[in-house]
Amino acid sequence: MSAPEFVARKHIDTQLSAAGWIVQSVNELNLAAGKGIAIRELRSEGGPADYVLFVDGKAIGVVEAKKTGETLSHVADQSARYTAAKNWIPQRWTDPLPFTYETTGVETNFRDQRDPDSRSRPVFAFHRPEHLLELVQQPDSLRTRLAALPSAHPLVTEPLRDCQISAITGLETSLAGNRPRALLQMATGSGKTFTAVTQAYRLIKHAGAKRILFLVDRGNLGRQTVNEFQQFTTPDDGRKFTDLYNVQMLGPAGIDPVCQVTVSTIQRLYSQLTNNPLDDEADEHSGYELDGTGGPSREPLPVSYNPAIPIETFDFIIVDECHRSIYNLWRQVLDYFDAFLIGLTATPSKATLGFFNRNLVTEYPHVQAVADGVNVGYDIYRIKTRISEGGTKLDAGFDYQKRDRLTREKRWAVQDEDETVAKTQLDRSVVVPDQIRTVIRAFREKLFTDLFPDRPARAESLGLDVPWVPKTLIFAKDDNHAEDIVTHVREEFGKGNDFCKKVTYKAGAKPEEIIKAFRTAPEFRIAVTVDMIATGTDIKPLECLLFLRDVRSQLYFEQMKGRGTRTIDPTDLATVTPDAGSKSRFVLVDAVGVTESDKTDSRPLERKPTVPFDKLLQQVALGVRDEDTLTSLANRLARLDQSLSDSDKAELQTLGGISLKQLTSNLLQATDPDHALDQFRAQHGPDSEPTESELGDLRALAVKTATEPLATNPAYRALLETKRRDREVTIDHLSGDEVLATGYDEEKARGLIENWKQFLVVNQDEITALQILYNRPNAKRHLVYEELKTLAEAVARPPYHIAPAEVWKAYEHLEKRKPTADPAKVLTNLITLVRHTVDPEHQPLAPFPELVEARYQQWLDQQGERFTDAQRHWLDIIKNTIALNGAFPTDEQEDYLEAWQNVDSKEGVPLAVARKAFGNEDPKPIIEELNEILVA
Repeated sequence: MSAPEFVARKHIDTQLSAAGWIVQSVNELNLAAGKGIAIRELRSEGGPADYVLFVDGKAIGVVEAKKTGETLSHVADQSARYTAAKNWIPQRWTDPLPFTYETTGVETNFRDQRDPDSRSRPVFAFHRPEHLLELVQQPDSLRTRLAALPSAHPLVTEPLRDCQISAITGLETSLAGNRPRALLQMATGSGKTFTAVTQAYRLIKHAGAKRILFLVDRGNLGRQTVNEFQQFTTPDDGRKFTDLYNVQMLGPAGIDPVCQVTVSTIQRLYSQLTNNPLDDEADEHSGYELDGTGGPSREPLPVSYNPAIPIETFDFIIVDECHRSIYNLWRQVLDYFDAFLIGLTATPSKATLGFFNRNLVTEYPHVQAVADGVNVGYDIYRIKTRISEGGTKLDAGFDYQKRDRLTREKRWAVQDEDETVAKTQLDRSVVVPDQIRTVIRAFREKLFTDLFPDRPARAESLGLDVPWVPKTLIFAKDDNHAEDIVTHVREEFGKGNDFCKKVTYKAGAKPEEIIKAFRTAPEFRIAVTVDMIATGTDIKPLECLLFLRDVRSQLYFEQMKGRGTRTIDPTDLATVTPDAGSKSRFVLVDAVGVTESDKTDSRPLERKPTVPFDKLLQQVALGVRDEDTLTSLANRLARLDQSLSDSDKAELQTLGGISLKQLTSNLLQATDPDHALDQFRAQHGPDSEPTESELGDLRALAVKTATEPLATNPAYRALLETKRRDREVTIDHLSGDEVLATGYDEEKARGLIENWKQFLVVNQDEITALQILYNRPNAKRHLVYEELKTLAEAVARPPYHIAPAEVWKAYEHLEKRKPTADPAKVLTNLITLVRHTVDPEHQPLAPFPELVEARYQQWLDQQGERFTDAQRHWLDIIKNTIALNGAFPTDEQEDYLEAWQNVDSKEGVPLAVARKAFGNEDPKPIIEELNEILVA
């Protein structure tokens, strides 16, 4: 045996032992020594097997060992040869032996030969003997059962939505094909969790899954998920999920082995794997925060084998909200388990798709959800103030209040010199109370004139003195900012503590209790949060989001917007907002330019979040020059630069000889592998190719230049740390603010309409509904329901992703029309929308049923006394059918009779009664006339 092979065998022996196997040589063979025995170099019919595995004295599998670095795919054939045990091992579980491993001690592959089209898969470690025994005693393998699941146990589709049916069907097809990872994209509010619970039930009941892990983004969402399992009614016998199967929220006590479903954050799961305690507050931080949107991202966390949590602990892992930290910070936690990975997300990124092997089994975007009435769309309303847009100025010689960030203790101090405060520093280093007050006041003043103009009349009709403030969520920059906002909201609205509350980690009461109150309590109208309910939290009555913080991550912003998209039954909405009517949209109020700022999904810079700032500076002074240290330091310096005043920046530049922006840029360029190549080609020509030595010299020079101001200037390092630790915030009571502009986002509306027009032009000869509306004469310019549905589905698909209801709203904003309550509710409104787009001067933008009703009444007036009351009753039915379906079909007799049968069945009246009402007169010519007049 060579030295590399000997080293590999030592690693493999250790790994087998950790998983509960007793490793023996042939000379030491004693199958009674324990549950699982691994015998080295036992000769088989195909040659000497590196290890033969025995459980309860019977052979169950083989392990083929190779030296570190050798590839393993070709070794599987060798392992399979050794599993023929009929003539050389009398005591065996099956023949051939079912399980094979190929390993180098670094990489390990596993195969269950009983699987259909069995193939090897990578595993983190060896399975325990008890697990292999459990597997071999089952009549078939999990993957065999998964292959049969779709056909053997058809999905009960009630009460699932179409998008949920598509998701489950697609996922089960993927699982049947033994694809290890699958991603479901489902719009926020479309029922991702209910879909996952339904799938979990089918996997446990019909596929024999033993344990499922359900990972959530934060602790309060875990409790929400457990509640979803508790409320789930099984489709076959009507019992509750938790009456049949145990569900636990993972806590300090660990994983309950009798629980079929374990719900946890990935932070808590990691703490269990590594035996490190977890702070309860850490369990409440979103992975989106760790992506650089509110907290740092980190290098992947190390994971080693934990015998208390073997790799076979879970058969399936469902990851709800797949943010980027899953793929860098936590991916080794997921890779640890020998389990299928199922991702749920409303906002997939390139990293998400890559991690799940681009196996997107269902796609249900927000625009399609809006078109289907599963989500509501949104309007953007902009509030611009002078200080929000341009910052402010602290004047020399005036007293300003200083507030400690941590203790909130206040003192007064005279401003030494004039200081310009950029808008990015607002509410961080400088707070201008009148800026917050002005935004809140503008929001209050425009609430019932611009944002929800129908509410005063609706409130009056219900006998209410004043309209109810719609449930509103305000996003703040940090806890102190949230505290200031709460104060101003209560003052500007003239309300008490119950009207507006903070929902942050420092809010006092349990967060889930505050969230529950916001969801259900009528008196609690406005919540202020930083990020606690920015993702996942289900608050259906929300009708307004007010952004007083900017967000740089596109995915995080989409998640935050998703809080407003959920639909709610009008009756349920009325219990908390009596004058709301129905929720057909939500309003995104942008007071900071969040809808206009550039968004990115680039990888965050922070690699060493646990290393304090002063220690990073010290490491650089000691000569540490690795990429993680330099990029992390650049990230800290960039954040510090955003929070400093101009005078602080000038002081630092004077001492260090360089601005913080330039220092940050130099550090990043020094770690950029392409920067050295660009420098070389700038010096030697665009086509020149440097040697590795030349590139190395350029990189070393860039690192030396970038770090020199820090490495050689102790006073500069000390001042940087002093500025970072400055805990005081200046309260600018002197500056007054004013509103510069308010109004809906017209640019968004115009862009949406242009995309809609482009769709119509491109597809006018391809889609039947558009062919009719564009090309047929008015007399035959009517549609049927299925043609309209096809049109709505076509425009919602890529590359347009347009919800017609959003186009309708865009026209209303630009044309200053009174808002329509819910244009998406009636599919035939598409007829009006297309006609208005083609001929805006002569085709009014009005709900199609209203136009039909007006034309119908005009037609009736022209008929005089022609029809009896019984005939009028059926004419009304025909009119309503046209209004909701586009036409009453008469082209074929079969369609004609079916239409009559349908309206009869809805009315509960026999067909003969309808015919009798018209006597000998065939109503078909009348129907044709109504189709022409009412739809024209």
